[in-house]
Amino acid sequence: MTDFTARRAEFRKLHQSGCFVIPNPWDVGSARYLRSLGFKALATTSGGFSFSRGLPDADWAVPRDIVLEHIAAIVASVDLPVNADFESGYAHEPEAVAENVRLCVETGVAGLSIEDASGDREEPLYNLPLAVERIKAAKVAIDASGTGVLLVARAECYLVGHPDPLRESIRRLEAFAEAGADVLYAPGAAKRSDIEAIVKAVHPRPVNVLLTSSKGLKIPELAEIGVRRISVGSALARTAWAGFIRAARKIAEENSMAALDDAIPFAELNGFFRKDLAQRF
Repeated sequence: MTDFTARRAEFRKLHQSGCFVIPNPWDVGSARYLRSLGFKALATTSGGFSFSRGLPDADWAVPRDIVLEHIAAIVASVDLPVNADFESGYAHEPEAVAENVRLCVETGVAGLSIEDASGDREEPLYNLPLAVERIKAAKVAIDASGTGVLLVARAECYLVGHPDPLRESIRRLEAFAEAGADVLYAPGAAKRSDIEAIVKAVHPRPVNVLLTSSKGLKIPELAEIGVRRISVGSALARTAWAGFIRAARKIAEENSMAALDDAIPFAELNGFFRKDLAQRF
């Protein structure tokens, strides 16, 4: 069995200073290619994986055990720390979240994230006391494992359309930090003033920011604000889907193969994986 101690120690070290990008592969091939580019860590994407299975991005759509298999495959495919996008823990009650977190830790991850999104359209966020108990339960499970896996707590206020997303995100992230979360994350926060306020509110806990396009803040600006890490969510997967959809539509609607002219040459991609396979750890 692989000893993940060194990866987990390195992942924790990455969060202590500076700012790093943690890209999100959606399968083993994309993970291996990202590794070749020199990234220091990777993170799974629930959206990217769900789309590859022909399913929407929701923890009720993809069974927990299928997700755990996927996470384990990504972890096994690289010699880098991997952070798991573990949705809402694939359970509602804290005790069940704790058990699922235990199983996720066993895949070899160096970190995992738990959302406060409930999946209920009427009440899209868990009430704060329950959300806090869920984070506490996840932290207890991680501590019991003795692995040092980082717990990322996500406040989904921006993504569910909360009327006051900044204030509510800060309220929740502060509570999650108090509950033991190691990293705080409010996906959807994009204004500089909002991100600055979040970073200040939870300092010295590291903050993750989602960046999915070249619009808005740039990586050096986020580093200057004090953001510790930057992820791209499903954006890489959706970029790949964009190329596929454009080409497929050209064929279906115009009987044209022109869009295929932009495809990476077979020899180049096959050559990469042939060489990569020979060099695997």
